[in-house]
Amino acid sequence: MIRIRHAITSGTLWGRSRTRPALPFLALAVALGLGACATRPNPTDAEAVAEFRATNDPLEPLNRGAYFVHEGIDTLVLRPAAEMYRVFLPPEVRTAIRNVLANLRTPVILANDLLQGESYRAATTAGRFLVNTTVGIGGIFDRATDFGLIGHTEDFGQTLAVWGAPEGPYLFIPVLGPSSPRDVVGFAADTAINPLSYTGGETWEAINISRTAATALSTREGLIEPIDQVRASSLDPYATIRSAYRQRRVVEIRNVPTGAAATSDHGLGSGIQGLRR
Repeated sequence: MIRIRHAITSGTLWGRSRTRPALPFLALAVALGLGACATRPNPTDAEAVAEFRATNDPLEPLNRGAYFVHEGIDTLVLRPAAEMYRVFLPPEVRTAIRNVLANLRTPVILANDLLQGESYRAATTAGRFLVNTTVGIGGIFDRATDFGLIGHTEDFGQTLAVWGAPEGPYLFIPVLGPSSPRDVVGFAADTAINPLSYTGGETWEAINISRTAATALSTREGLIEPIDQVRASSLDPYATIRSAYRQRRVVEIRNVPTGAAATSDHGLGSGIQGLRR
């Protein structure tokens, strides 16, 4: 269960071509959510009220519908694609792709380190980018870890949390997975500060599309076993993913050390965070 909880929020996918689809889904969630709110418990039932607040899921009927849609997409498209990715690419190649994707995201991580006033973590991030881009041959090899520069992830959703912005209600977005209004806004901001967002021309457009597709495949491939385990062992997979996502986000926001897993780009139920990686 610990492994599942960690996987659920470290990071991508559900599989993120993650560019602009999050915002239309959020608008849809807000519009439909007005008529699809979970029934609030009797105010006199303290235990029920506490549980309702702890889950932070007032749009649960809508979110469960979105989860049902996502499961269909995942079963028909995402998981089969991830299995093919695993079958045709050996582990060494998949690791190299994951390393390159992580290295490309380093500028965004660095920006958020600085915005949070984390000078030591910012120095580590900058050092990792320098070492892996040069000695690591464009990030193919994670040589920075050999020098004691352990990677971590940051995103603007975490930065907003550090600044005191409220999380907002839990959201489940088909394909992107679990999220929140704060993380949707954070994703948009991360896209805006990512230098690759401003590259032009057909060649760079093809590179960005390839990067998005590789991120989605790499993330979903890393979630094959964790998601299968949740589906097989949990009486309510939706609730398990929701709980794991919210717990993991707290860990990420507080910068709690999680060992080697902190450098992973994978995350079951990671939602928008996953595609960022």
